[in-house]
Amino acid sequence: MTGELADRRKKLVYRSAYTGTKETDLLLGNFARRHIASLTERQLDIYEALLEIEDPRLYKWITGMEVAPAEYQSDVLELICDFKFVG
Repeated sequence: MTGELADRRKKLVYRSAYTGTKETDLLLGNFARRHIASLTERQLDIYEALLEIEDPRLYKWITGMEVAPAEYQSDVLELICDFKFVG
């Protein structure tokens, strides 16, 4: 892994844990710590775009309270929705 890619992954893990909403911080922070290293660069692009979505809306997509619009449906969102964190 290149230094630039490693730095990008590290920043995404941090951003995931500090989104602004505690529930989303827990879900995405734990997801990122467990899966970010295995995501491809394309998937990292998608994940980064998801982090730009306002927390309440993204939380509803992840928890199944709402269906994400077609342009946000992806293998990455599916991975996040399927992620089960057991503390």
